[in-house]
Amino acid sequence: MAYVTPTAEETAPTVLIVDNNPMSLMRLREIFKIREFNVEVCEDGDQAVDEYIRLDPELVVIALDLPSLDGHLAALEMREHGGESRIVFIASRRLAQLAEDASHSAGAVVWLEKPISSTAVEQHWDQILGPIPDAPGLEDLDQLYPEDRVKPEADEGLMPLPALPGMPALPLPGAILEPLPGLPPLQAVVAVKPKRRALRLLVMTLVISGLGYLTYAKLSGVAPFA
Repeated sequence: MAYVTPTAEETAPTVLIVDNNPMSLMRLREIFKIREFNVEVCEDGDQAVDEYIRLDPELVVIALDLPSLDGHLAALEMREHGGESRIVFIASRRLAQLAEDASHSAGAVVWLEKPISSTAVEQHWDQILGPIPDAPGLEDLDQLYPEDRVKPEADEGLMPLPALPGMPALPLPGAILEPLPGLPPLQAVVAVKPKRRALRLLVMTLVISGLGYLTYAKLSGVAPFA
């Protein structure tokens, strides 16, 4: 089998840039394109974790203020998943202390102040390529993670709908219904209805036929039921 030489794009490292600021994304994309990275972008913290698992990038540059899941928790989830990615936080100056704490918690190699410049990346490049710190925040991830964002487990089929106050729970399709107090079972009602409809049609047919015969007899002078 012939050996296929990998292309430069296939051998280049990948950076996942996570930010919901279009100007910041554009600037960071340009900076890492110049450094010959494959650049992937994402604007949502929750989706960023999925992209991290899919891409297994060498570097993650992630903002702290993100929709759905903030950058700190997203980075902790990435570290919990594993891999050898280096994490760089980016934040505005007003979030400097939060960025410092998040960097320590998630084991980021460094945090950079927005707006990001090529010069700032160059000044911290040795740190970016340096050893990956531990992430002590992983021990507190369960407490940090918002309860209202816990992802539900996949359903093992349909579950009965909850009961409303004063009413029984709604059954699943195809379930055998228990009769309500004072009413016959549903299956018996369903079975009886067609018979009643057929009997009613038969009676109506006989009545109409009888009226028709009487009318004919009266007009023709024939004694009815002779």
